[in-house]
Formats: sequence, structure tokens, C-alpha cells
Amino acid sequence: MAKKKTEQADNLQELESALTKTEQFIEDNQTIISYVVGAIILVVAGYLGFNRFYLQPKQEEANSQMFMAENYFEKDSFNLAINGDGNYLGFLDIVDDYGITKAANRAKYYLGISYLHLGQYDEALDYLNDFKSDDLLLAPVAEGAKGDAYLELGESDTALKHYKKAYTISDNQLTAPIYMMKAAKLLESMDELEDAMKIYKDIKTKYPESTEATNADRYIARVKIKLG
Repeated sequence: MAKKKTEQADNLQELESALTKTEQFIEDNQTIISYVVGAIILVVAGYLGFNRFYLQPKQEEANSQMFMAENYFEKDSFNLAINGDGNYLGFLDIVDDYGITKAANRAKYYLGISYLHLGQYDEALDYLNDFKSDDLLLAPVAEGAKGDAYLELGESDTALKHYKKAYTISDNQLTAPIYMMKAAKLLESMDELEDAMKIYKDIKTKYPESTEATNADRYIARVKIKLG
């Protein structure tokens, strides 16, 4: 019992000593601590002010300005979507004028897809590689579009890498079977028949309701013939 009381007394003494040292440290460094705290407050206030009074209005303005370019994109009028029509901004203008906004980032996606449709594959890759998103649909479509561009440029290995990334980063019913099929067809064209066969079969197993799954048997039969 006496030993326990001694330990408690020692612990209390250590705590008091630590508190005293902390108080002494604060007293000795009061000016520095004040500067640090003040700097943190200024940074936080600056960020909140920048976000509320500059970035958010810019974002809203960019969304409003991009409306017509998105309409042109939906109608496959890709040149107008890219460059504007003289009255409304195109996606290039959105990127230039609103570069730090989410709208400008989304405009890079639209630019990449637009240039891909126009057969300007290097330009498509420039913007697709600059586009950043974790959206479950946009991210895989952007990766798949990179695959399409590289394939058109004759870079089959790089195209295959992006197709595989497209169906692995988002395992969803809409995009995954599309890019699995593209990867499988590319592998088949490269005579990687066993790998192609595996993906064709995976499409049937994982996405049986997809359009790609309904066509998979035909490709599986073709690969079987090639394999002998």
C-alpha cells in the first residue's frame, strides 16, 4: 500500500514538473508562438476568403459560359465546341480564362474527346493527360479515350495499358465491359490469344447483361479456331 502511494506521488510530481516545463516553454517562446498562431489564422482565413469570394464565383461563371460549348459537344459539333461560335466561348477559352476551376478541368476532358473525334490524336492526348478525375464514369472513359488515341497512333502496347486501366479503375456495368472488349480485341490482333480468350470469358462471367457479353461467344469461337 505504501509502495502504491509512493508511485502515485512520483507520478503526480512528474506531471507537475512537465506542466511547469510546458508553462516555462510557452512563456519563453510567447512571441514566436503568437507569430505562428497568427500565421496559421491568416492562412486559413485567406484560403476561406479566396475560395468563397474568388473561386466559387469563378466556378459559377465558368459553368455558365461553358453551357453552349457542352451543347455543341452533345450535337457532335466538335469544332464549335472547341473554338466557340463567336458569341459563346469554346472549351479552349474556358481552359484559358478559368484555368483553376473544376469547370476548366472538365473542359480538358471535353477537348480530349473532341480532338479524338476530329482525328487530332496528339492534341487529344495533351488534354486527356491533363484531365484529373476520380468520377466513376469520366475517369475510365478518359483512360479508354487515351487508349483509342494511342491505338490510332500505332502504339498498341500503350493503348492496351490504358484499356486495362480503364476497366480496372472503375468496375462498373457501363464502361468496364466496353474497355475489356477493346483490350481483348487488341490482344487478339497482337496474337496474344490466351490473354484475349480470358478477357472474353471474363466479360461473359462478370457482365452477362452487357452488349459485349452477348457478342463474346462469337469472339471466343474465333479464338478457339485460331488456337487450333
